[in-house]
Amino acid sequence: MSEHRRRSPNAGGEPSGRRPDGRQPDGRPYAYGAPAEGAPSYGRPAPDELRADGLRRARAATSRETAQQPRLTRAEMRKQGQKGGRRGAPAGGGGGRGSAGGPPGKKRFVDYPRYGKDGFRRWLPSWKQLLTLFLVFFGGGVAVVGAAFAVTEVPDPNKVFDEQNNIYYWADGSEMTRKGTTNRQIVQLGDISRAAQDATIAAENETFRTDSGIDPKGIARAVYKMATGGETQGGSTITQQYVKNYYLSQDQTLTRKAKEMIITLKIAGEKDEVLKGYLNTSWYGRSSTGIQAASQAYYGVDAKELDACRGAMLAGLLKGAALYDPSLNPENKKRMQERWEYVLTRMVAAGFISQADRAKCGTELPMPIPPKPAANMTGEISYLVDTANKYLMAKDPTINQASLQRGGYKIYTTFDKAKVDALKKSVEGFEKDNLNPEKRDEDKFVQMGAASVVPNDGAIVALYGGSGIENGHYTNNADAAGIPVGSTFKPFVLAAAMQMGVQTTMDEDGKPTRISTDSRYEADNLSEIFKSDGTPVIGDNGQPYKQRNDSTSKPGYVTLKEAMRNSYNVPFVQLNQDVGGKNVEDLVKQMGLRKESLSPSSTITFPLGTSTPSAIRMASAYSVFAASGQQADPYSVTKVLKDGVEMPNFTKPVVKKVLDAAVANDVTDVLENVAKAGTGKKTNELGFPVAGKTGTTDAGTSAWWVGYTTSLSTAVGMWREEPGKPGLLSLDGTAGKKEIHGGDFPTDVFTRYMKIIGPGKPKSFPEPGDSGVKLDSSGAPSTASPSASASASPSASESASPSASPTATGPSQGGSPSPTATDSCLILCPPTRTPTRPGKPSATATDTSSPQAGQ
Repeated sequence: MSEHRRRSPNAGGEPSGRRPDGRQPDGRPYAYGAPAEGAPSYGRPAPDELRADGLRRARAATSRETAQQPRLTRAEMRKQGQKGGRRGAPAGGGGGRGSAGGPPGKKRFVDYPRYGKDGFRRWLPSWKQLLTLFLVFFGGGVAVVGAAFAVTEVPDPNKVFDEQNNIYYWADGSEMTRKGTTNRQIVQLGDISRAAQDATIAAENETFRTDSGIDPKGIARAVYKMATGGETQGGSTITQQYVKNYYLSQDQTLTRKAKEMIITLKIAGEKDEVLKGYLNTSWYGRSSTGIQAASQAYYGVDAKELDACRGAMLAGLLKGAALYDPSLNPENKKRMQERWEYVLTRMVAAGFISQADRAKCGTELPMPIPPKPAANMTGEISYLVDTANKYLMAKDPTINQASLQRGGYKIYTTFDKAKVDALKKSVEGFEKDNLNPEKRDEDKFVQMGAASVVPNDGAIVALYGGSGIENGHYTNNADAAGIPVGSTFKPFVLAAAMQMGVQTTMDEDGKPTRISTDSRYEADNLSEIFKSDGTPVIGDNGQPYKQRNDSTSKPGYVTLKEAMRNSYNVPFVQLNQDVGGKNVEDLVKQMGLRKESLSPSSTITFPLGTSTPSAIRMASAYSVFAASGQQADPYSVTKVLKDGVEMPNFTKPVVKKVLDAAVANDVTDVLENVAKAGTGKKTNELGFPVAGKTGTTDAGTSAWWVGYTTSLSTAVGMWREEPGKPGLLSLDGTAGKKEIHGGDFPTDVFTRYMKIIGPGKPKSFPEPGDSGVKLDSSGAPSTASPSASASASPSASESASPSASPTATGPSQGGSPSPTATDSCLILCPPTRTPTRPGKPSATATDTSSPQAGQ
């Protein structure tokens, strides 16, 4: 039967049981949203008719359903509720400001996290919030900067520009010398030539006359470096640099940088005053603060007389006079040549000079006049101060050439005045007795450098740097680089073989065998050299390599002790192959030699002293032997006071063990034998024990002696070099001698020196440690002749030590070992090598041999 709707009995068309106000009879609103109070009902439909099951279903009391206003689905109502509970939205739709199903809550001042948003959108600020945040921070920042700008005043000039001295003290606390900013003259901008002004601007800050005084990129870069602990950087404009130097401290802090920026902005408009102050307070080297003093120091003229050519040179010094003063050394001159050309090019580009004016300067740097030494910096004092200053700057990054020049430091050094004077007297005595430059050209340009270091401590107590800056010698020879040390390097190879072992044979633990000084190696001149695996070393010409000795003798197989005493090259070149050049390199670095001074350890002649450590570093490395294996880095300063306050970072270096005591003492025993009966026997005049090694390089370009007692290690180097012309000259012919060796004049200077200062305590060396095993090189015979071969050098036979092993008489070029050869190897024997092969060059071939010789 068909169903039909039941009409409401009331006339108003309201649903049955509904009150006139649209609510249910009990006053509650209908579940699906009654119309708001006072809103028209527009004739809502009556409740549904009875369903087949007899139950009545209540219908939502919404607006009448029409084609224009369809009934909302549940999904649509839920979506509408999620948009924020707008008027007319279902109460149970969720998403309102209040709790679900309830009225909206009270609106918060900051709607964050945002109401009515789900997931990440709830935490995503609106554009209004972002704009508000930006305005708050921007406004706050402007306010802070404005307040800081208002309260920051331009301070009085920095106290560092009061004249101050640096005071240097001897090791006993007595004053050595004073050095400070005494060469400073203030001039007006009109007394500085326009060319010099423009050169400075072109070099340092091309836009100086038009910029605001600060470089935002430079500021940001400097702040970032300081905040991240990177390399500190200064202001990039002239105004910033002037403010930092003249008004503020040199501290690299964010606070100082902020003050610098504010003061810079305040004075940036006073261009002439800023430029005048900058030119009068900048450091130019040669003890010159300000361009007037620099102009006099470098060219002997007033600043108003400087042209563009000389002005560009002085402007180049602002980058660092210690690195760019062309009169100091050839490297500086090369750097300044490039810097000078750069400044002139920038002057043309900026319109300061024309290309024609640039052409007038030519291509050669206008060299300055020789520096005038201060009266209190003569003799060895200037070299002592130079050494101390280098140490200061290496230990404390806040100390640089400019800060040292401004003064205010008290520097307590390790230098012993008596030993410094004794070393100088010894060199001068040698020169007086042997050199005559007026009669012999070979006696001209002879250079000597020497240094003494305390074993087990590292203190540099004496050095000889040259004849003095008053005599035109400005380079510190005690710290000079580029002078090959020759055979003084051989003890390091021996120490490596004893400490690290040779790779030709493994010990019971599977490690390279640590050998003793009694192990025998072939010493014949022009012997073939083999790798540790027994294969021949190939020379540059593709043929098996043969090594020369300093003489043509063929002593056969000799002990390493005897090889050191007579300074044979062949045994130590072979030993270096057996140990491994990289292992030797690692050891010498641990002993204090710097990597940059070492030749490549892969080269065949590496053990013969092609490296170029300074006298200071060689004395320090040998002090490890004197200290029974203990190493300490060399140092020259014990304490520093700045404006009366002690500075950190100047504690004594830590002493550490790098060699076993037995190894170090055995090497000392070998080197004591060199001094007694070998190439260093001139030291026998002393009458007390010394140990050491001579060194001579190819073509006689340098000669060395490094020797020590238990309390002092001293290195003496000798070479010839004409000032201003890089490159070593041969020593042959010096003092009328056909050849110069380390056992000649360097050992003579050492002996003179030790006669003055004495042996120290204790007087005798420790007993040898008997380290390692006797492990002969492949091919050594099982027995040896009690005397040297007939072809042995006279010095070898004349100075044979009773403790040295007798010289072998086996085949000089590697005959097969005898059947009983294993007896001499004790337990471990290297693989047998046959140093001959078909087609190898004859024994007299010299094209593949090294010319390197060493005594």
